[in-house]
Amino acid sequence: MTFLHQRVLLSCLISSIILRLPQVSSRGPIYRPPSVERLTDRFRSTTVSQKMSTFFGASNIHMKSNGSYTDIILDKTSGSGLVSKDRYYHGFFSVAIKLPMGDTSGVVLAFYMSNSDVFPHNHDEIDFELLGHEKRRQWVLQTNIYGNGSVKTGREEKFYLWFDPTQEFHQYSMLWNTHHIVFLVDNIPIREVTYNQASSPMYPSKPMSLYTTIWDGSQWATHGGKYPVNYKYAPFVASLGELKAEGCLMSKANSTSTGSCSKSSTLLTSDPIEGNEYVKLTSQQTIGLKWARSKHMFYSYCKDTSRYKILPPECNA
Repeated sequence: MTFLHQRVLLSCLISSIILRLPQVSSRGPIYRPPSVERLTDRFRSTTVSQKMSTFFGASNIHMKSNGSYTDIILDKTSGSGLVSKDRYYHGFFSVAIKLPMGDTSGVVLAFYMSNSDVFPHNHDEIDFELLGHEKRRQWVLQTNIYGNGSVKTGREEKFYLWFDPTQEFHQYSMLWNTHHIVFLVDNIPIREVTYNQASSPMYPSKPMSLYTTIWDGSQWATHGGKYPVNYKYAPFVASLGELKAEGCLMSKANSTSTGSCSKSSTLLTSDPIEGNEYVKLTSQQTIGLKWARSKHMFYSYCKDTSRYKILPPECNA
């Protein structure tokens, strides 16, 4: 066998191996997720157009399939976003997202709850933020919580994903009630914030709207702006669908009320996630939570002693 022939065969073998490897565009090693309950199956999907209205960038919002799906777009002119037509005290909120491909450094796709428009000085937030990163790790997931205006203490946790979020839709879900807040990805819990004495000052307590936005986060999303958005690769198109938003609705006539679900007389529905099955994680969900945090979490504010000389009280609870 000639040397040239050997090189050709070796090249073909390497190409064959590469083609069989999982083509994943975020994180390091890939681990098979454990089996968990499909919490999303318990709640009804609704059309995006039925539940959401334009927040900003109307020209960059394209409804599809009679409003069941929508594209939200970031380009040189603007980002874009949607906001729910209702406010919620508690509930289950989920959306399937397919992220933009290519060089997306500095692009931020957020799926979150907030009431900063009504409570600008002591607002609450529950955040999913998908961050376009440098080429080797194109997307990472960040979660964050603000309660009662506690914006000086960032409660971020960051994860590498175990799939390519640009190839197909994946579900990002938030469960929020008086017992805990749970962030889930494809039904696998990745973070749980339990309500207790230590966490109560930062625990979201007021009704919030649901948002989804895409925007330019160049100044902070990638190592303090090291990798800004390159509009050579615009437009950046994120697709959304399979929206689920079921919770304790607040009367529009009482938009600043801080009453609880169980006590307020202005509620339009009862809270669907205050039952016993939503008080704590199941054994399967607990296994999934430990798997996600041990295999894929690479930053937690509770371990950032250089940032916090004294850790926030809930870290030691």
